[in-house]
Amino acid sequence: MIWLASLILLTALAGLWRMSHATSIADRLLGLQMISNTGIAFLLLLAQWQDQAVWRDVALVLALLAAVITVALVQMLRRRA
Repeated sequence: MIWLASLILLTALAGLWRMSHATSIADRLLGLQMISNTGIAFLLLLAQWQDQAVWRDVALVLALLAAVITVALVQMLRRRA
């Protein structure tokens, strides 16, 4: 379980690196998606570890919010171009 949490932490760091070294807004959006997916994975791991379904519900809400935010940002970028 510890090695999996470490792998998730590395993924979050990769997302932060992607956002900080991005050359365009689309690259920053991809980094933000990586970080949100990492958060979802961490919440699912926490739900499994603690055997509590509430963390799965929180992960589901976060996944839905991430999808809505991504669609909204893509629409904003399309209107800008």
